[in-house]
Amino acid sequence: MTEPNQAAKAREAVTAREPTLLQAFLPLVFLFALLGTSVYLFADNSAYGGSQISLLLAGGLAAIIGIRNGMRWDDVQDAIVHGISISTNAILILLAVGSLIGSWILSGAVPTLIHYGLMLLDPSYFYPAACLVCAIVAVTIGSSWTVAGTLGVALMGVAQGLGLDPAITAGAVISGAYFGDKLSPLSDTTNLAPAAAGSELFAHVRHMTWTTIPSILIALAGFAFLSFGAKAGTATVGFDDLSAELSRIFAIGPHLLIPLVVVFGLAIKRFPAYPTILIGALLGAIFAVLFQPELVVALAGDETLSRPMALLKGAWASLIDGYKGESGNEAIDSLLNRGGMSSMLNTVWLVICAMSFGAIMEKAGLLERLIRSVLKMARSTGSLIVATLVTSFGTNVLAADQYLAIVLPGRIYRSEYEKRGLAAVNLSRALEDAGTITSPLVPWNTCGAYMAATLGVATLDYLPYAFFNLVNPVLAGILAYTGYKILKLEVGGAIASRRAD
Repeated sequence: MTEPNQAAKAREAVTAREPTLLQAFLPLVFLFALLGTSVYLFADNSAYGGSQISLLLAGGLAAIIGIRNGMRWDDVQDAIVHGISISTNAILILLAVGSLIGSWILSGAVPTLIHYGLMLLDPSYFYPAACLVCAIVAVTIGSSWTVAGTLGVALMGVAQGLGLDPAITAGAVISGAYFGDKLSPLSDTTNLAPAAAGSELFAHVRHMTWTTIPSILIALAGFAFLSFGAKAGTATVGFDDLSAELSRIFAIGPHLLIPLVVVFGLAIKRFPAYPTILIGALLGAIFAVLFQPELVVALAGDETLSRPMALLKGAWASLIDGYKGESGNEAIDSLLNRGGMSSMLNTVWLVICAMSFGAIMEKAGLLERLIRSVLKMARSTGSLIVATLVTSFGTNVLAADQYLAIVLPGRIYRSEYEKRGLAAVNLSRALEDAGTITSPLVPWNTCGAYMAATLGVATLDYLPYAFFNLVNPVLAGILAYTGYKILKLEVGGAIASRRAD
């Protein structure tokens, strides 16, 4: 045997050592220290590079620990590639939503929604109404991202027109969207959680109502209270004639909402999210050419082009860089000048860095080591369920992806629930109560990054007002420790699904 072959065989024979608890914690502590420093140095701009660098450096430390324990650089590199590949669908959806926002503004769809919203909604009930509308639509289509990218964008515009707080509005949109997403049988996470836990879909949905329904009622009460406090100041200066201004600039009409109906129809039919959003964006561009031709030509900004080519360029530009108008009204321009694929590039950068960090943590065994330590402390049923909640939230923080926050704890805890005679619906509910619900509360998580980019409000700004997402995990922990609606396995291991009713 040649010497190079012997060396290669020796490298393959190296067995990775199990990381210590200290090693597992080091990248996490390092990451939080870097993120804190980034916020201190760059304040609100920390998400525009500071957070990304922090994630990459923390991932580098995790890689060093993994290599010290016997991993090879090729293993680290493969893990990074795999981690980024997991987020590919989310990245494509992000880019498509950017185009959708740009073309729907140019087509008049978003201005039409804002126009009618200003007519129908009032500050005295706006926040709970926004939450409820998003909840109903999300249950129907099963997608929090689609709701936020369509209705959410319009509701943010209505809130600005009424002089209401954008952070509270974003919290209401996210609360409603995630309530509907969580309870909808059409949702991917609602199907993924029972698959990971070994429970039946509709038994899982019924069991979730015990934590979800009270949580949304508490959230609606909170938004109603905040709306009551908003009565004194209904609209800011410059928005009194917002509807009239929108009607002056755009051709307003219900026919412009057809792309919205098409997108929701495709979502209800369970058409894949990326082509659904992309079709909506292209429909928006077509509607812009048909119903807002002068705005499209103005966006092209090239008088040397023939009219057909100017229309093509303007519609195309809305997909790339979003709507850019100069109406002479600063309030209108600040409200509508947004969207385009380019507006999502910083978020894509954040997602790639976050997924790289999470992938290295998982490949090096650091995530599993942290989870096993938590499991050792979970001696009672209540502590086991709370450990599941904490683990799912921690995975959202470390792995930056809600799917991993469902699958990874589900895989690790499933046998423990069976061993303790607990029905699988307890595990699947806990996975959703923390894995799905807390994902938009983490700035570098794919969901947190998406919501911030789509709604135009920083994650940490809307976090205190995402009442449903904050209350649900707490209520789940309370039920776990009280033992209320915690189901046992029936004789023979059958899931006690009927008791969940």
